[in-house]
Amino acid sequence: SAPAPPPAANSAHKIMTFRPTMEEFQDFEKYITYMESQGAHRTGLAKVIPPKEWKPRRSYETIEEMVIPAPIMQVVTGQSGLFTQYNIQKKSMTVGEYRKLANSKKYCTPQHKDFDDLERKYWKNLTFVSPIYGADISGSLYDPDISEWNIGHLNTLLDMVEQECGIIIEGVNTPYLYFGMWKTTFAWHTEDMDLYSVNYLHFGQPKSWYAIPPEHGKRLERLAQGFFPGSSQGCDAFLRHKMTLISPSILKKYSIPFDRITQEAGEFMVTFPYGYHAGFNHGFNCAESTNFATLRWIDYGKMATQCTCRKDMVKISMDVFVRCLQPDRYELWKQGKDTTVLDHQKPTNLTSPELEHWRKNRVTFREKMFPDAQQLTQADVKKEEEKEGEKEEKKKKKKKKPLPPEQVTFQQAFEQFAASRAVEGQNNGNAVSDPAGLTVSFLISHLQTNSFPKMKMKVEVKKSRRHPFSKPPTRTPLFIVKQEASSDEELYSGLPVGDGVEQEAKKPEEGLLWQNRSPNFLAEKQFNAAMATIEPHCAVCMLFCPYSQVLTREPHKEPPTGTVSLCGTRTRPLVPEMCFSAGAENTEPLPSSARIGEDGTSILLACTSCNLQVHASCYGVKPDTKQEGWMCSRCTAVAWTAACCLCNLRGGALKMTTDDRWVHVICAIAVAEARFVNAVEREPVDVMAIPDTRKSLKCIYCHKTTKQICGACIQCSYENCSTSFHVTCAHLGGVVMKPADWPYVVSVTCHKHSGHAFVVGPRDLSLGQEAIGRNSDGWFYRCTIIGVASQTFYEVNFDDGSYCDNIYPENILSHDCLRNGPPELGELVVVNTIDGRVLNASFVKEHVHRFYQVEFQDESQLLLKQSEIHSLNQELPKRVMTRLLQFSVLNTEWFVEERLTSAGQPFHFEWRKVNISLAFSQKIKCFKLTCGFFIRLNYN
Repeated sequence: SAPAPPPAANSAHKIMTFRPTMEEFQDFEKYITYMESQGAHRTGLAKVIPPKEWKPRRSYETIEEMVIPAPIMQVVTGQSGLFTQYNIQKKSMTVGEYRKLANSKKYCTPQHKDFDDLERKYWKNLTFVSPIYGADISGSLYDPDISEWNIGHLNTLLDMVEQECGIIIEGVNTPYLYFGMWKTTFAWHTEDMDLYSVNYLHFGQPKSWYAIPPEHGKRLERLAQGFFPGSSQGCDAFLRHKMTLISPSILKKYSIPFDRITQEAGEFMVTFPYGYHAGFNHGFNCAESTNFATLRWIDYGKMATQCTCRKDMVKISMDVFVRCLQPDRYELWKQGKDTTVLDHQKPTNLTSPELEHWRKNRVTFREKMFPDAQQLTQADVKKEEEKEGEKEEKKKKKKKKPLPPEQVTFQQAFEQFAASRAVEGQNNGNAVSDPAGLTVSFLISHLQTNSFPKMKMKVEVKKSRRHPFSKPPTRTPLFIVKQEASSDEELYSGLPVGDGVEQEAKKPEEGLLWQNRSPNFLAEKQFNAAMATIEPHCAVCMLFCPYSQVLTREPHKEPPTGTVSLCGTRTRPLVPEMCFSAGAENTEPLPSSARIGEDGTSILLACTSCNLQVHASCYGVKPDTKQEGWMCSRCTAVAWTAACCLCNLRGGALKMTTDDRWVHVICAIAVAEARFVNAVEREPVDVMAIPDTRKSLKCIYCHKTTKQICGACIQCSYENCSTSFHVTCAHLGGVVMKPADWPYVVSVTCHKHSGHAFVVGPRDLSLGQEAIGRNSDGWFYRCTIIGVASQTFYEVNFDDGSYCDNIYPENILSHDCLRNGPPELGELVVVNTIDGRVLNASFVKEHVHRFYQVEFQDESQLLLKQSEIHSLNQELPKRVMTRLLQFSVLNTEWFVEERLTSAGQPFHFEWRKVNISLAFSQKIKCFKLTCGFFIRLNYN
């Protein structure tokens, strides 16, 4: 085992550099153990310069034709040292083509004096000219005869994943290649499952690294959560998305220890468990890396956080490691009672009795499944391969038949074994002492009894994406004022009708709180008291809780019994600190509030005068302030008639502005140009920078009735949507507002683009329901749904830049999509097109199209798409309203001339007395008879 490090071993957290001799370089695991004994792991990153006589490859001249299958364009957004990186897949290219691209005038390394100058240019120009990264290429450039530090064959503890479980995770327990150019970046992250990693720079320009000691990893996570609250609320482990870039200047500002180092060609970098690292390439180069493990890692793996919002994230079951190498803790760990405390200073041990036992008795997954296979001679193998070839030829000629009931596949046998193993373990309550033996005996007996003729080994291969594919957001920042609708009819077209949310926005105290009415302090008290009983019980946090979420009761009725104010209790605020500190002049927001407790909670205070209830931290009140007798800023100033200068409603949490007016705290947060001068105390608020274009926007809720333009509206963040509303009107109207990542602060989604519908839409249509459908003549009529069906389509991007969004799953030739579901986002697929061509493409997304068989009142039937049918209860689009024919059945007797013809006979006229249905459209003033005649009426 490794000797204990001296007390001060690398206590300064500096990245260490090691120069092993050729003898020391022979044993990879032993040298890693030695590095940790010197304290290298405490920084999370170390450099190893191999002996001069060691070379992993004789020549790199033969790799020019190697294919980079899925290069990525790295698009970066952000400012002031805080950025988000998006990886967009591009079409494949060869290494030679990539090298020419990297050295081209557009992408080449800029002129610079030294590394510091180049680093400044990197952070200054990060958002310009998106570079292309040849990342995540499965393979190795090592010559086969290289045994020292061979990234493809490190022979460490991580090999247990393949040998015990038969699982290969590309890039984790196999090597990945990376071809980089100037400014290609790897964002802040720890390795998958907090593993170790080793990176060798084969050739080319240097690579710069930043590292944060594992002891301070949690501090970086808290910092990132403060800057990127939108991502943080969407996923607890969002840093595993590898999209977050934080500059050294920000780390210095918040006193987070870090170190930096430059890796030259021919040098190794080793990262250690839970060591956050990031970096960038100086120009065209090629690196190779993989993960590995030591005994010390097992406890890290057990506690590693997991991303739950993406399917392509790597997760390794720790069961085999704990069972084999920590048998005394296995049962406690299975029960969730293994309370291990990570010691980031403790170095790893080279070996243990359990590890030696496993190595001595280990067999491969193939040998474990099929022990008899070892007895086969080469001749036997050749015969079997010939038989297999003959069988394959026969299969091509014959239609595939299902397996008879008495035969089972290997996968089915294994699943049955796993199920029985789980049941047995539950019944016995004890761990099986020889799971490998049980596996073999069970499978042999089971497969023999089921006459399984030939057992063919299938190793599961998974793909790890070190640089996951992603797309830049299409949402518009709030500080951009979009051109509004040109007419009032278009302005209100997206609002629900009837007793919808428009009425809810108009209801506060039956209109007593509108600013065009006389001030009514009693109504404000009642409003504040009512809002204090509704989650989140804070007049500032309510910004991120649309009022519509609590409309399970009538808003004007008394709250149900038990719904009371939580004044004096501690709850967790919903508004991130960045919402108060970000602004046009505050370029570096505070990551967290000193007025929030260590547990993330803040006390709720209630004003003794106006009944306003807020978190102390949200309102900028000192946490030790006494609840008794506390008054808000407005009541302290005795400003009983105070009203917000940015909206049309009274009541709520108010603060003074720099020009002696008042503003709602939530309005100051959501209106992009407003700024808290003192971010800690939340006052005063500077509203002087709000442009006239924002002040002239019309609120879709209050302008319709007041006909006045007042305050300053915000707009929906969805692409080019210009829907405008005051912040308070939007909240009471149920508009969804959420924290966004720096520098956008708040993301707003109007009802037209909200995922949850306040009105009934096509997705709610069901069998037998009446609806409005588009007939074959292009007009919309009332109809009845007599059938519902759905079809899944895939959208793909072809290599030539074109795309298709109606590919059937069975037309994806490279994947069994009907059985395994859709490919991963950005994954390369082979597509059989409708014209019979076979093309390469990248998968974009899955579409589920619903179809409705409908019957119109004239008894004709038609199959309609989802976009061609509408509910009777929903607000119909303008294009539908202009072509809608309202039916009514007339009992009037009409005489219609009907022309009858027959082949070979002259036609004749017959008068027939019929009852007909009449359709009327007021827009074009015409009648249509269901028997087929069309009569246009001219109105004066």
